[in-house]
Amino acid sequence: MGRMSQHQFENFTASSLYCQKCKTAMPVRERLLLILPDRELYDYLCTGCASSVGQREVTAGEKLMAQSMSARGPRRAQRLMA
Repeated sequence: MGRMSQHQFENFTASSLYCQKCKTAMPVRERLLLILPDRELYDYLCTGCASSVGQREVTAGEKLMAQSMSARGPRRAQRLMA
């Protein structure tokens, strides 16, 4: 897999996950669970029954990379006025 393809899949955020209580895939809400010096832990909660259906860990390096990518934003061409 090319280097550009790998960058596309480094950070995933789930929008729906399977819930054992609801017995179906349900939309989820991400909740910050714990902040540590080197990473943050997030918990995914089912929007139907509010049970925990998964977790995600974001390391400090991943967070910095995501912030730098979002800060760049789309580049706009500057117009020169005559």
